This record gives sequence, structure tokens and C-alpha cells, in this order.
Amino acid sequence: MKGFTPCLSVICAALLLATVTGTKLNVPRLRLSYKDLLSTNRSSIFSGHHGQLSLTAVFLDEYRDRLFLGGKDVLYSLLLGPTSSESKEIYWPPLPGNREDCIQTGKEPQTECANFVRLLQPYNRTHLLACGTGAFQPMCAFISVGHRGEHVFTMDPLNVENGRGKVPHDPSFPFASTFSGGELYTGLTADFLGRDSVIFRSMGGRSTMRTETDQKLLHDPKFIAAHLIPDNDDRDNDKVYFFFTEKATEAGDREGAIHTRVGRVCANDVGGQRVLVNKWSTFIKARLVCSVPGPHGIDTHFNQLEDVFLLRTKDERNPDVYAVFSTISNVFQGFAVCVYRMADIREAFNGPFAHKEGPDYQWGAYEGRVPYPRPGVCPSKITNQPGKEFGSTKDFPDSVLQFARSHPLMWRPVFPALRQPVLVKANIPYKLKQIVVDRVEAEDGHYDVMFIGTDVGTVLKVIALHSGNSLETEEVTLEELQVFKVPTPITSLDISVKRQALYVGSPAGVAQVKLHRCETYGKACAECCLARDPYCAWDGSSCSRYVPNSKRRFRRQDIRHGNPAVQCVDQNLSDLDVTEDKMVYGTENNSTFLECVPRSPQASVSWLVQRDDRKDEVKLDDRVMSTDQGLLFRRLFHQDEGVYICRSREHGFTQTLARLTLQVLPGETVDELMARDNAGLSDSFKDRSGGSYRAWMPCSSYSRGASSSQMSQSRSWFKDIIQLIGPSNLPHVEDYCERMWCNDKLRRKHKSMLEKYRQAQESARKARSKSSGERNRTPRDLRAQEGY
Repeated sequence: MKGFTPCLSVICAALLLATVTGTKLNVPRLRLSYKDLLSTNRSSIFSGHHGQLSLTAVFLDEYRDRLFLGGKDVLYSLLLGPTSSESKEIYWPPLPGNREDCIQTGKEPQTECANFVRLLQPYNRTHLLACGTGAFQPMCAFISVGHRGEHVFTMDPLNVENGRGKVPHDPSFPFASTFSGGELYTGLTADFLGRDSVIFRSMGGRSTMRTETDQKLLHDPKFIAAHLIPDNDDRDNDKVYFFFTEKATEAGDREGAIHTRVGRVCANDVGGQRVLVNKWSTFIKARLVCSVPGPHGIDTHFNQLEDVFLLRTKDERNPDVYAVFSTISNVFQGFAVCVYRMADIREAFNGPFAHKEGPDYQWGAYEGRVPYPRPGVCPSKITNQPGKEFGSTKDFPDSVLQFARSHPLMWRPVFPALRQPVLVKANIPYKLKQIVVDRVEAEDGHYDVMFIGTDVGTVLKVIALHSGNSLETEEVTLEELQVFKVPTPITSLDISVKRQALYVGSPAGVAQVKLHRCETYGKACAECCLARDPYCAWDGSSCSRYVPNSKRRFRRQDIRHGNPAVQCVDQNLSDLDVTEDKMVYGTENNSTFLECVPRSPQASVSWLVQRDDRKDEVKLDDRVMSTDQGLLFRRLFHQDEGVYICRSREHGFTQTLARLTLQVLPGETVDELMARDNAGLSDSFKDRSGGSYRAWMPCSSYSRGASSSQMSQSRSWFKDIIQLIGPSNLPHVEDYCERMWCNDKLRRKHKSMLEKYRQAQESARKARSKSSGERNRTPRDLRAQEGY
């Protein structure tokens, strides 16, 4: 559109994202702290035998029920039994002399010159392949882990192999790998300086394969994930897919533009006979697009790939690809999750190749003749034609290899399902870094539950709902879990559907977190229904795990709408309402606060005031303000007296949270009492914030240094207040004043002194009653004698 500059388009996109992400549903419905997770037995943390794990690699072995960890100079094996916490350790430092050589090259001794284990892959039934940076001299070893049911964990430190091409030299450099058929496929920077970006195939019986050093193939890439995904039943057609970001060569004049790619190679690629010898001859790549459609056709693009998760289905050829993206704009910070179908990825690879005639030409689709066999296909029975059979890539004509070398990029990009993200977050105080997904069967279908790790040690539990045939997606953040005590970046997420557990890795250690704990949501049908958690349902007596095909028929669950008025219609929803009044006192012309916090941040709160059996909505203005914690009166008037009812509304369900009776004490009377009873008191009793005397003298009088005359004055003032409001309201006054004026230390001291005072008064009363026969006197007489 004319008149739109790139800067303006980015600003418009930021405003669009703010609108998209501004709903209450983006707020977690339940926030659980680190202490909450530990106290409910939902989380446990392993930080290594010495408290400093420096976690850099994780492999979850569900077949053996073990979790293998790699860190700085160390390997661990953890049993995953229900009660077992047994762990074994292997100390694995760099080879002798390598640490010293690393330090001499100018590298940091603590953060670089150690053996940071970066790769843990299953090698065979009894061994793991482990590779580490080896103080900038990568090395690999085979770890004996035994058979299923054994807890074997040993390594021969002398049987170490060169790890170059398997892991980076630098422990901070990203890389991706997958192990299949005895061969290791890796995307990484393979040299000491971190400049040689390649895709390697090593190990196994075939010769080592790598990409050519050509920026058209890989231009400063950052590898995120690698997976072998079969195309069909012909194993010769298997392909390894790499997900990465790189500097875009087709971005025109936009210097430093970043695009996300999906690249692939044939697993049976052995290079060419004369051209591309021991080089990939089937490598091609396509752009992955994750964007939010905007006005005037301006999309907000998320170009930086953060993490990829393959949600495996019953059809191993068609997993769903979940990817976390971030923006690289200086205007705002945004994140998105996009889901891709393998059919769309394959369609892009089967489409036209991208082509550019020369430096002064624009990129476009290649319209010339494409040689046979088509570049990027694997030599197999399916691709062969009669009279044109190819046993391997060495049989491919040179014209095919030359075309593959000059046309690695596909013209058509890969768009996400429904052409938009399933989750968008903008201007949030953290970054989305990791993702795993669990497909959960619920009463009304299947839901993909996303667990997203952040850079501050929290995990978001999110579902995305599609409404009918509409393209709109409703994002519901079910929980925010503070997994680690202090903010720390989450570097890995692994999910065990078998154990219904999440394994969260960070530099501080690894945490095992249960995917759900249904009783946390509450003890009523309505609360369970409002949670909208696919794992949980109301079983007639409690909120418990939903099990498909269970014999229990009385199960209430409403993930799509979360409407308890429909699901819990035969339940007594009024049981959740608070009916007991709580007394609150305020002083005229002073500020007063009525506390009311909804259980769910997604709920909206409204206030009613009841006077003479009539309920009216509280009128909000600059004097009376509604906050997230309650109702604030900046200046209290006598006509504000009444019963205040705090109600929450969530998905059409309304619940009474609090009933607060507000009594306003006359300002003139209180001022007279304070002026009379505080006369002559020292300045230590003055409120430094306003110059007036403190309203709650009993709390102050028990502080250190208070004289007997000051204590006597405060007790006199206290009696006058009791006469003003009535002795029956003493507990309410104490509670109110303590909450408003006493700190924790003084409150504890005051409570102890007050208890001793009451005990002394009771002992004196009993003594007087016994000696003078006062048992027959009225309660009024007793109160008069005790000074009330």
C-alpha cells in the first residue's frame, strides 16, 4: 500500500499484536509458585551430586525408565521409578593437556575450557553415544547402560574418539543432531573458529558426507532441530529434515534479514561420482513462514526460530511440527507458536525452485527445464522409471548435481496450518524458549496441550481452541508453573506420556513436573469445569484425572466453553458463594481498602453495595477505584457505609467471593479522642508520613522503648474506641488495626502481650468471683468492673 513505510508497518503490527494478545485468556488461570509445586508433590529437582550440574544435554529413555544427563565434566543416570531416586555419576573431564591448551588460546577456564557434554543418543541396546566439547577439542565415547531393568552406567575413559563434526567446539554454539541406522546426522559449525557451518553425516559404514562451503546452501545458520521422517514405506526414500535460521539471500536490500528454513537430505545420499564427491547431492531447503495477517496485507513476521517439537501421530510419516518463533524487531518483542503439516512441507519441496538470473535481477520461480531425476529426490524404487533406474546418487547425471548445487532454495514457502499462529504473545516480561506438546483425549475430542518453557524458569501450560469453521483461535493459558526457585533459562523440555511427567532442564538442574494435578483446581464441580483442563474432569465427588473409556459415567468436562452453568446444572452452585459478612472499619476522610482477589486472574470482578435491602452497583471514579486486589476508597465518606459484595464472573458463571460490612467511624470523634489521649506523648509515636499520631496505639505501645505512661495512655485511647464502636466488635477492630498498622514483628509481640493481658484479666476475674461471690452478677457488671 502506498504511503506505508517499513517502520510504520512494524508499528501497526505491534498495535495489532497488542490487540490480539490483550485478552484476559492470555493471563494464566492459575499461577503456582516453586513452593506450591513442592508442597503438593508435583515437582522434584535434581541438581547433581555437588549442587552444580551445569546441564547441557538430556536424553529421556522411556524404554529403560531412565533419564540421562550431561553437564560440565559429568554424566548422570537417573532411575525414573515411582519411588526411586537412585542416580549414578561418571566424571568425564577433557583429555590430559587439553584444558591447558584451551586456556592458552585465550578461552575462559570455567565457561569454555571444560568438557561440556552436548550430545546423548542411543547407539544400540546396551550403549549410548556421548559427545562433549573436550575443552575445544570435541571427543566422543560409548556409555554402557545395560539392558532394561538394570542400572548399569560405566565408561572406559581410555576408549575415546575424535568428536569433530559431531558437536561444536564452542559450548555456546547451537547445533542439532539425530541418530538413525548407526549414522549420526548433525548440523553445526565444525571448526575451531565457528565459521564452517555444515550438515554432516558420520559414523556407520559409509563415507562421511557434508555440505559444500557455499553461502547459497547455508548462510550463517543457527541449527535448532533434526529429525528423520519417512515419506512412505520405502526405506530408501527416508529423509532427514533440519530446522534452522539463516541470513536470507533472497531478501533483496534488507541487510541482515533472517529467515527460518526447513532443509532436507536423503538418508541414502552418497554424493556424486565426479561432481559433489562426498558432498550432499540431494540437499534442498524452503522457507518456514510464521506470521499474523494484518490490515492492508501487512503481516507481522516472526523470523527467529527458537525451538521445534515433532508431535508424533499413529502415522509416522505425518507428525505435526510445532515451532516457537520470536521477532527480531527493535520496536517490540513478540513470540508465536506455529504448527506445520508435513503434507505442506512436502508440497513446497515438490514445487518450483527459486531462481535468479543475475545480481541485478529479482528472485522468481524457475521456469526452465528441470533435469531428471528431479533434484532433491532419493534414488529408490518409487522414483525410478523403466529404463532410467538409479541405484545410488553416484548414478545421477552431472546435470542433476549441477542444478542441485545452483538451486538449493524452493520458491514457495511453507505456511502454517490455518495460515496463522495458534499462539501469539507480545510485550511480555519473559521469552519463550522451549516447547513440547501432548495430544490429550477429552470428553469432546482431542486437544493439544502445549508446555512452553521461558527464560525465567517458568513453564506455561496452554491450549488453543478452534471455533467451528472459523479461522480464529482462542488461546487459553491454563497454568503458569514456577519450576525453579530463582529465574533461570529453561534449556530443554522432554515429555513422558507414559509417566505423565515433564522433564525441565536448566543450568540449575533438571526438574520432574507432573503434567496435571486436578485437585488443585478446587473441590466443586464448577471450579473443575472452569479450569478447562483436558486432563481433568468432575467425577461426581472430586476433580480428578479424566480417563477415556472409564467405567465412571458421571464425568463433567467442558474444555471448549468452560460453562459450569450447563455442566454442573444439578449441582448446588450457590455452595461456592461466601455468605458470612466480614466487618471492616474505616475512618471518615481517610483511605480504606476492601480486599477481594479472584481465584482466577481470567475472571472479571464487580462490586455491589447493599443498603436497606437494596443492592446497587458501586460507582467507580477517582475517589473509589477497583484494583486487582480489591476496592480502594481514597477518601471515605459517612454515606459509604454498607455491605459490599464482591462477585467474580468467568465464562458466564458468577460467584460471590466476599461480603464486607463497612462501618465508617466519625472523623471528628476520632480526632477528639486522639487529640485528648495523645496529648503529651513523645514524637516517637507520630506517624512520620503525615505528622499525625498513629491510629493504633496498642501496637506501638508494645514496641521497644515504650514507657509505662505511654502504655497507660494507649490503653485509655483503646477503651474510648471500644466505647465508640461497642465491645462486641473488639476482634474486628484488632484484626483491622493490626493488618493496617503493625508489621509482622510488632504484630507477634502485640499478640503475645495481649494474650497475657487477657489471661491476667481472666485470673483476676475468677479470684474476685471466688472471694466476693460475684458469680451472680450480670455480664454488664463484670465488664464495668474490668474497665469496659
